[in-house]
Amino acid sequence: MSAWQPLPDGLPPEVQHFVEQMRLLKDRTGLSLVALGARTAYSKSSWQRYLNATQPPPRQAVVALCKVAGEDAERFGVRWELAVRVWPRPPAPAVTPDPSSAGAGTAETEAYEDDPTLPWWDTPAEEPASHRPGRLALYAALAVLTALVLVGAALLGAATLS
Repeated sequence: MSAWQPLPDGLPPEVQHFVEQMRLLKDRTGLSLVALGARTAYSKSSWQRYLNATQPPPRQAVVALCKVAGEDAERFGVRWELAVRVWPRPPAPAVTPDPSSAGAGTAETEAYEDDPTLPWWDTPAEEPASHRPGRLALYAALAVLTALVLVGAALLGAATLS
């Protein structure tokens, strides 16, 4: 079993219970955080944040952990819902406006930050690695290249036999 660092003081009971259950589930897999990251497409540092109650995990991360551990994702989904409703939001960092950077933020970032319907922890940077743009295109290009090499080898073999 892992030696987990203590959870932050003052966590709501729902959050503490959820994180403790997630830790037990992770320990049951026998995987390191690096191996868990490879199996779930969420990075080691993301799992550290989730399992130390620094940031709530996205629902998809919980489902991925349940799948790896062979656990019922619905049951953990209910616990997740209860926990994220009361998860404490970290205090906003004190930022001093820099006059030279006026208008430096992108419209996408500003719109995202101003949208109260989006959860505070669910940032676009938290997408699983398998969902990053360009990954699918890379795999498709490799598949096409492999197919072309195989077809070329077959044609060369057929021409040699003739």
